[in-house]
Amino acid sequence: MEKLRLGGMALANGVLVHGPTAWAAAVRTPDGEIRVGSGPKRRLAPGVQTPFVRGPLRLAEALALLPDVRRVLPEARFAFERPVVAAAVVAGSVAARTARRSTSLGFATREAVAACASLAPAVLALRGGELASYHGAEHVSIGTYETGRPAAKEHDRCGGHLVGPLLATSAAAGALAAKAPRRSRSLAQAVGAIAAVGAAVEVFAWMGRNPRHPLSRILAVPGRELQARLTTAEPSPAQLEVARAALDACLRAEGAA
Repeated sequence: MEKLRLGGMALANGVLVHGPTAWAAAVRTPDGEIRVGSGPKRRLAPGVQTPFVRGPLRLAEALALLPDVRRVLPEARFAFERPVVAAAVVAGSVAARTARRSTSLGFATREAVAACASLAPAVLALRGGELASYHGAEHVSIGTYETGRPAAKEHDRCGGHLVGPLLATSAAAGALAAKAPRRSRSLAQAVGAIAAVGAAVEVFAWMGRNPRHPLSRILAVPGRELQARLTTAEPSPAQLEVARAALDACLRAEGAA
């Protein structure tokens, strides 16, 4: 049987795995019990294959799972629920906006500072508590399913690999928006941000199809370094057990178990 293309997300106390039509999550409760929930996946625009549109829609579909996860599995804890992460989101947004409006910094420096400020909340979230280890457990379980052999804690399809493409597309979008008339610059920046995400997802998909291409290797460096040094940690056997429970439940929900 052909292997399903799976995605995932680390939770503060477990793992979420989603396939083409279904999702499942498993968490470990404070008393040591593993609890599992699953359900159908919301499809915002099934069948859409328009370049630059399908990427943001796929990301939106992944985010749309979160209310369902909380409803079915109320014990699940998301990384962004931590007050320090919420504060980092606000601070990062302010810092990115300030950098882009600076007249004393060069264009490349402005975009680099803005990009780092925007990424800081995600990195901070993944460094809190057990999240980095559950992130590694997510990668190990999905990678082992895909390859049929023990996998590493880093995965080539991790969302962290969007960092390289997103830095490039955001810089291009920022440069174009800066040329817009001042009265319409805010709108141009908003449109550019959406376009940058769409373009980055397309580049990310191309990287997946051409992993040995020199440009793919260059663009993958930031995401690979983030995974190796910051956002993933070696999971414990107990965390791997939770990740496997989520994976098995997702496969059952997909009818592939």
